[in-house]
Amino acid sequence: MAQGREREENITGAGSASLSVRWVQGFPKQTVHFINNNTICYSSGNFIVFINIETKKETVLQCMNGIVGVMATNTPCEVVAFSDRKLKPLIYIYSFPGLTRKAKLKGDVLLDYTLLSFSYCGTYLASYSSLPEFELALWNWESGVILCKKSQPGVDVSQMTFNPMNWHQLCLSSPSSVTVWTIERSNQKHYLKAKSVKLPMEDGSVFNERDVIFPDSLPKDLIYGPVLPLTAIAGLVGEEADTFRPKDDLYPSLHPIMHCWTSTNDIYICCEEGHLLEISGENLKASVLNKIEDRPRMEGRTLISPITMAYQKGGVLASGIDGFVYSFIIKDSNYKVEDFLQVEEPVEHLMFSPSYKMLLIQTDKGSVYIYTFGEEPILDKVLEACDGKFQAVDFIAPTNEYCMTLTYSGEICVWCLEDGVCVSRIYLNTPTTVLACSPSSLSAAVGTVGGSVHFLDILNVESPEAIHEAFLSEYSVQHLLYDQRGMYLLAGTAEGYVFVLNANPSSLFDVLGFVEVGKGILQISTVSPLEIDIVEVMVLSPLPETGRSRLEIFVLPKILPQVSASFVNERGRMKDELIHKFLYETEHPLSSAVLDFQSNRIYGLCSEVPYICSYLLPQKEHSGICILTPHQKVQNKQYGPGVISLSLHGLWLITGAQCGTLCIRDIHTLETFARCRSHSHQGHGIQSVRISMDGQNILVNGRDDGTLVCLRWRRLGGHLASEIFYYNQQFCTFLSNTMEEENSYLSRSKSLDSKAQSAHTINENKNLSIDTSEEDLVQDDNTKKIPWMQQKSQEAISREIKLFSKKRNEIKTGIKALAKTVLTMMEENETVDYIAKLEDQEFSLDLEELERRQNESEKEVAKIRNDVEMHNLAKRYLAELIKEECWNSMAVKGRALKGFHIPYVVENFPMKERTDEELKEVNRILHQRKIETECFKLRKEIIEVQSAFILGRKHHEEDDEEEEEDTALRNSNLPNYLFGSLSTDFGVKTSLLSSQLELHTREEKINQIILLKDIIYKVKIVFNNEFDAAYKQKEFEIARVKERNVRIQEIILDLELGESIWQPEFDDSEKPERTLVVENNEISVQKHVKPWQKAKIELLDTHKMEQWHQSQASDTRNRALMDMMGGVLEVRKEDILRMVIPQPAFMAKPDALWTEEERKQFKDYEKKVKDLNEEKDKYRKSLDAELKKLQNSIQESTQNFDEQLKKLFERRVKAEMVVNQEELKINNLVFSLLLDEELSSRETFLNNYLARKEEEKNQTSEAIRKAREDLDVYKENYDNLLAEDKVLDRSFKKEFSELPSHQVDALYKLFKRRPRLQEEKVKFQLNLTIQILLKQGQVELENFQLLTEYSDAILINRNIIEDLNSVIRTQGQKKVASMMVSKDIHKGIFQIEWEHKKMEMEMEDLNQKAWDIQMLFFSRERQKYLNEPNYETLIAIQIGIMEQTIAALDKTYKKNVENCKKLLKKLGKFSNQKDVANYTLSCNLREELVAVSERKDICNAMGSKLTCEKIAEERYENLMLQQKLTNISKEQANQISILQAEVERLRMKTFPALLPV
Repeated sequence: MAQGREREENITGAGSASLSVRWVQGFPKQTVHFINNNTICYSSGNFIVFINIETKKETVLQCMNGIVGVMATNTPCEVVAFSDRKLKPLIYIYSFPGLTRKAKLKGDVLLDYTLLSFSYCGTYLASYSSLPEFELALWNWESGVILCKKSQPGVDVSQMTFNPMNWHQLCLSSPSSVTVWTIERSNQKHYLKAKSVKLPMEDGSVFNERDVIFPDSLPKDLIYGPVLPLTAIAGLVGEEADTFRPKDDLYPSLHPIMHCWTSTNDIYICCEEGHLLEISGENLKASVLNKIEDRPRMEGRTLISPITMAYQKGGVLASGIDGFVYSFIIKDSNYKVEDFLQVEEPVEHLMFSPSYKMLLIQTDKGSVYIYTFGEEPILDKVLEACDGKFQAVDFIAPTNEYCMTLTYSGEICVWCLEDGVCVSRIYLNTPTTVLACSPSSLSAAVGTVGGSVHFLDILNVESPEAIHEAFLSEYSVQHLLYDQRGMYLLAGTAEGYVFVLNANPSSLFDVLGFVEVGKGILQISTVSPLEIDIVEVMVLSPLPETGRSRLEIFVLPKILPQVSASFVNERGRMKDELIHKFLYETEHPLSSAVLDFQSNRIYGLCSEVPYICSYLLPQKEHSGICILTPHQKVQNKQYGPGVISLSLHGLWLITGAQCGTLCIRDIHTLETFARCRSHSHQGHGIQSVRISMDGQNILVNGRDDGTLVCLRWRRLGGHLASEIFYYNQQFCTFLSNTMEEENSYLSRSKSLDSKAQSAHTINENKNLSIDTSEEDLVQDDNTKKIPWMQQKSQEAISREIKLFSKKRNEIKTGIKALAKTVLTMMEENETVDYIAKLEDQEFSLDLEELERRQNESEKEVAKIRNDVEMHNLAKRYLAELIKEECWNSMAVKGRALKGFHIPYVVENFPMKERTDEELKEVNRILHQRKIETECFKLRKEIIEVQSAFILGRKHHEEDDEEEEEDTALRNSNLPNYLFGSLSTDFGVKTSLLSSQLELHTREEKINQIILLKDIIYKVKIVFNNEFDAAYKQKEFEIARVKERNVRIQEIILDLELGESIWQPEFDDSEKPERTLVVENNEISVQKHVKPWQKAKIELLDTHKMEQWHQSQASDTRNRALMDMMGGVLEVRKEDILRMVIPQPAFMAKPDALWTEEERKQFKDYEKKVKDLNEEKDKYRKSLDAELKKLQNSIQESTQNFDEQLKKLFERRVKAEMVVNQEELKINNLVFSLLLDEELSSRETFLNNYLARKEEEKNQTSEAIRKAREDLDVYKENYDNLLAEDKVLDRSFKKEFSELPSHQVDALYKLFKRRPRLQEEKVKFQLNLTIQILLKQGQVELENFQLLTEYSDAILINRNIIEDLNSVIRTQGQKKVASMMVSKDIHKGIFQIEWEHKKMEMEMEDLNQKAWDIQMLFFSRERQKYLNEPNYETLIAIQIGIMEQTIAALDKTYKKNVENCKKLLKKLGKFSNQKDVANYTLSCNLREELVAVSERKDICNAMGSKLTCEKIAEERYENLMLQQKLTNISKEQANQISILQAEVERLRMKTFPALLPV
């Protein structure tokens, strides 16, 4: 395949060997482009692939600096541009088909380019970068310079295109915006100017966005000041204010996906919401095109929004995720959708060829279709992509003509090594992981995520078939490897199991067993020399806990298939002693390792340090783990973890790493003799490397770039090539018989598994092979549903059950009998005494199991307890935070106070303690205000009272004292309305507050706010003190009620009333601290008591009971008193109600049998009873009176407290009113401060905006000035050329005067039509290249550098230069002399001008003096002064008279002032009285208004009306009805009269008229 020249030069190796790229297989992840009408190209990994549409021939171009970034093509010039991905990336431009570099563009971008685009005409290239620049740059790619660039931070762009009709326009679109850039040019300078397109809203409507910088109109607020723009409110003063938009103005707009230019300079945009926009090229106004539905939507169509589109005449072609290409026919502002083409997959990109005869269709999978227009349109699949990136690759042995690839979805492709063409495909339809080809037969194995291994028949590479499936385990198969001779297949799983399978198809790929190794297997390597009948296997696994790697080596003999039963146990695990398994560990962690063919050395690639190490294996056998130390350590220029492998003959060590470089080393010296960079670290380097058996081809698969590179030797030394060639021949000869047998078996056996999971190329029902027995079939059917490993375990278990069934039954019987005996013993144990009773755990037979379960339960309990404790700890921590914030930090805790009989609730003000800084600030401001107040008083006294200070000092002091008393009285009795609040009612001093009319500066407002907060704090303190007093009063009342309730309870019990006692208690809101304490009655669950605590409680209870019994046994006095006198020594008055006079014994007999003595005793008994009852009645009445008195006193005291609570409630309302008033003042002050800040921000913004605009104006003016200068130069050159042309035109015929006139005319016509290019050609022909010898020292070079080109030099004779120099010197001397003369003349002129100005100024001064003399005012006093001889005497007399007059006036003034002061004092007192009266009346009026309003609301709610009102309403309604009926009757009468007149007129019209004769 054709390759780039630079790539061929750079892909070189060390020594006598070098590698070159044979072909590349990768599929487009970016957009596919046309390079000309017959060729398309796309990027894949480090390469750009060119495909000829007609011949399907591929050409590759490699980027030597890593993975290809973005690319673009220019079809007129047939060049391709692409960027690399590295720090400070470059842009390369190559020509096609030569693949030679035309330019290398280097800009200031740090990280990456995201977009490239060529202009349709000219040599312009636009580039856009990502973070951190977000820079749009315009290049001249031929000269390699940036013409202009512009940065727009934070703006990501998804598409960038030039206008095909005008390269001066460039459209950049993103999912949130569309911007059209205009490229302006002046001479050689270019400028970029952007204009954003205003997108409609998501529903297609247009949103009228307002200007937040200079709004058209703002509402005016006459109270709170000016309303400023939102940018000033936000405090934005810089350039961010230009793009600021408030949240309310941010509307969800349409989200562009794709755009394309039209032939009329318009832009079509498809949006995510399904709308199609048209942007006018003139004003860039976006309009939504209306969709015309002329047919119902077909089923299966899911085109909601097109993903890609391409412009065509009359509309656009668009496609989406439904796999259909639609044609949008656009007319005016409407469009109609028609079906154009159906594709098998969702379409991702559409593009027309330069000739517009072909349409490129790219799917989301990466496949490319070409649709050719014509009478019979053709849809051709140019590129069929695989389903995902390659998971694994391998060569098909031994011909080395084909290779196989595997994707994750189970797609397997067979490729031809000659040209990289896909020969066949097969789909397994299951997630797969790894692939391996057998060297001993034409078969391959594929590992899956589900734990199966699928075997393929590749006898016919054009139609591979899946022939067998081995379900090994439930774990994913991560590694598959055939040994060198193809005897065994090793399958490694994720859980550390290595399964050994027979690799021969004739053995049905029998599973021989598995070896258990470390988890996370990194690599499996084998050694199987031709001369030895064993296979050595080495498995590499990590040890992350120790930072080392583990190597496990075991041996598989050749006769293993025949003796496999003896090598494995019943569960299929191979015995370590039979396979000679040894364990090794390395000091450094390895990412890959292989075992050499002599089996005495290990080569490892370190993962954390850049070294390749070789380790010598010990000759003696060992037990346990052997630590290996590096025997040889070689510096590795590759970085990152990688893979290492050996060639077939074991003499080449192949390494590939994360850096993407492949190195081939000599196994003995570890020196690199060939190197190739096929991938890059941006794609995470190389995933796997495979070398063919003959060593001529190498497959390198990338990890994440999705590229497979096939390398071949461009140059290989003699011994290097001969060694592997001879070994390959020997190897093929050795395996020829085995391969023939196995291939023939494959050809005879079309299917080895009748129900294998296969792709669509496999038929499910096929005949079994002749050699396949029925037992094998039954075995396959039985083991298909469960893994082989699980099946082996089940078989072992079943065999053990069958073998030990009798013994098992005996044990079960014995256990049952033993259990019965133990239960009997436990039942007997329950009946014995406490001392002889055994613990339950002593009956346990399996103490170890019991202990284990107890330990497990204790661990579980400890875990649960730990979780609960941690949960409780978190809750307690949160509770402590809340308590600290809302309770502990409060100096005054919030609590409420409720009434006894009224539903009033009064709350105090919760308050935090003020910090030291706050107190310090308040004290500072108070001190400052005191100083200012004293200074103001002193200034006032100095200014106003200074003249009368000495005479009336005492009098003024008395007046000041009286005024202060009056002011204090006024402040104590009246609210200060100008002050704006009622804070003086709480005794808070407000004298240091500034007047609300004098707060102008920022400092004054801030000080006022602090003082107002201090007043609020003091008001709250005053109220809280009153609240605390009321709270203490309630506590006292409750205590007194409790005390009285004790007596009431006694009285109720004595009177046996059965009444309940009212006992007031504090509510939780009144004592909030109770919320923080959990009482025992609040706990609903039973408290957990530990065993030792329980034992302690029982012991204490027993001790208390014993003490009580002892006390009862020794207390004989109390018992005797209780028996004889009821427990008291004397009868109390309270016990009179319980006293009962015992009846005499004879009363049990009938009355007739009583004796006289007994009758007397009966009378005495009755008298005693009567007296006792009278005493009881008296005592009951006294108790009843006492009960009522106590209840009345309780009722009275609690009602008195309720009255106080009402007053406190009113006080609380007033305090809250004061707080709200002060806070309102604070808010007003804060608002004014914010308004000041907004005004300052607005002013700063306007100044900055003006500065930016002035700078832009200066730049524009400078650009205009330069453009005008360039225009003047161009005009001058044009005029010169025009003049020269006219001179040539006039002298043309004179030059050919000797020729005939007709020839001269013909020549003149040709002269007029001469091309300018011909003149340049003639000049070039006349401008010869000559060689001149220059004398040393006569030529001066700039910067002491030798110049090889004198493009601006002219060859002139030296004499001419000397003559010119002499003339220049002469003219220079003359010019100097004339300049001296001119200098003197100018000096004289300046002196004369200065003298002239001096004289003019003197003249102006004189004129001004004359004008002042003329306008001088000459008064009578001045005349009298000039005319009166005794002017001073006259003045003295006038002064005396005036002094007397002043004294009299002063005396009268003082008397009037005294009278006014007295009157003012009386009026002030009278005014205060009136104000008090008015205030009282206003309060009463307010209460009356409230009462009237309540009564009015009650009346309105009841809906009742007075009888008079009802009568009036009825009369009014009757009057209105009567008036209405009267009007109706009048109208009807008028109509009747009109109708009668009309009838009369008609009657008269038909009545015969008798005219007189």
